[in-house]
Amino acid sequence: MSTPAMLRSAQWFAGREELAFQNRSSLRSMGLNPDDFAGKPVIGIANSWSDLNNCNANLRDVAEAVKRGVLMEGGLPLEFPTISLGEEFMKPSAMLYRNLMSMDVEETLRANPIDGVVLLCNCDKTTPAQLMAAASADLPAIQINGGPRAIGRWRGNSIGSGTDLWKYSDERRAGRLSLDEWHEIEASYGCGVGACNTMGTASTMTSLSEALGMMLPGTASIPATDSRRMQVATATGRRIVQLVREDLRPSRILTPQAFDNAIRTLLALGGSTNAIVHLIAMAGRRGIRLPLSRFDELARTTPFLVNMMPSGQHLMDSFDSAGGVSAVMAEIRDLLHLDTMTVSGRTLGENIARARSFDRDVIAARDKAILAGGALAVLQGNLAPQGAIVKVSAASRSLMKHVGRAIVFKNYDDMLDRIDSPDLPVTADSVLVLQNAGPKGVPGFPEWGSIPLPQKLLQAGVTDIVRISDSRMSGTAFGTVVLHVAPEAAAGGPLALVQDGDQIELDVDARRLQLLVDDTELSRRKAAWRPPISKHLRGYPKLYIDHVLQADEGCDFDFLRPESAAALDFVPPLVGRS
Repeated sequence: MSTPAMLRSAQWFAGREELAFQNRSSLRSMGLNPDDFAGKPVIGIANSWSDLNNCNANLRDVAEAVKRGVLMEGGLPLEFPTISLGEEFMKPSAMLYRNLMSMDVEETLRANPIDGVVLLCNCDKTTPAQLMAAASADLPAIQINGGPRAIGRWRGNSIGSGTDLWKYSDERRAGRLSLDEWHEIEASYGCGVGACNTMGTASTMTSLSEALGMMLPGTASIPATDSRRMQVATATGRRIVQLVREDLRPSRILTPQAFDNAIRTLLALGGSTNAIVHLIAMAGRRGIRLPLSRFDELARTTPFLVNMMPSGQHLMDSFDSAGGVSAVMAEIRDLLHLDTMTVSGRTLGENIARARSFDRDVIAARDKAILAGGALAVLQGNLAPQGAIVKVSAASRSLMKHVGRAIVFKNYDDMLDRIDSPDLPVTADSVLVLQNAGPKGVPGFPEWGSIPLPQKLLQAGVTDIVRISDSRMSGTAFGTVVLHVAPEAAAGGPLALVQDGDQIELDVDARRLQLLVDDTELSRRKAAWRPPISKHLRGYPKLYIDHVLQADEGCDFDFLRPESAAALDFVPPLVGRS
């Protein structure tokens, strides 16, 4: 148990006389009497609310509920803003700024009198960015999300965020949807605050935060507008004060066993492929190596259980009613490390002891799994020496073993210019290849990997073809899409050497992605290859290009990953004159 003398904030408020004077006076200037909070933990509330991020629009209200809980438990809540990463508005990708947000949160914790922190997240990248910061800072921390949005309806049909956008967009491009109908769907689509209501990246990552033990059990899937959201926010505020007193830190929670649990949960959920990159980055901040082979190893023995878009039919309200993350983990409890510690102060096994599925059409029983294993697969071969990913649960079974001729797009603009051209020499057997869309190539590793189906194929009734890139795709997307090819084209990976007409072999069962071109010809192409010249000559994009790791290493910055046990220690500030 921490005592007041042990509190980190005591360095500011009960340390050297002249410094304590200055810092206590600062509290008074904000209308706070420091005597009322003497010896009480200072709790930071990292709020990623922003008018530029619709998914996080309710976090102001969540923050107020958290503050109530902190005060009820005897702490001093001090809210601070952070960068907010919204998928819709940020271009080319919110992923470009995930590492920056993690640095923003970590350095705010380092520089200020904070004993513990509540991390307020929701949209895709806010969740992993905050957890990366918490892993590095290793102050007592707990996370709470804003929740998924309500469900819109169009002509009696539920609208799934993201997933139905891609579906109706194809219908529009094929000429089967009028402009008026398109506008009707738009009006139904933005149906309220909160994150996507499918099992996209936002809901996947908040579910995995709960699975890792960084959220209170049962909280990730509660809808944004449900009154329980504010109740658990208050409970979260109370719990962070207790975490400080217990000195329970992320280093005791984010263990190799906890990451195995998160990977198993990801696979059972049929969750977003983006989670692979984020989990690797988060683990890396604690000096834990998560190779892609570990994901594939666990995928082979983890059943896919959750019938949700984009891999199924249902939306997040049904998932929450069916029992949420705890119910999913309860179904695979024999595969999990049940003795891992969580922010509840109890083990994972204790948290899920009474959990069960209340709707078997949403969360299937173990013996009636949608897939016995392999919701995700890791591919390797001469086209992806360091690996690539395919989301099997959202792909076409008929394309799991396929050989086709490549149609190559040199970059995203090239793809947009030609994808709907009547002259594009594409057939249902073609393999679409997008180059220079990876971490360094854009930069920022955007969600461009779900290459739209060419208009001529849509009009012919084709619904899926094989697509390959060094990019990511939205967690709400679907199709036979090979992603995260590493090394990326811009870094000189073999993807840069693919030419129109080359044959490519995809064999998911064999975990193979092969460019069927002989080594002599590939060596000739490699010798002639020149790296693309970036237009980014300064600022953060330049820093990103120079220091970002490849997809199989989590796309963190090389200088943010500890290289030794000593580097894991959170360096305290020098509490002196400002």
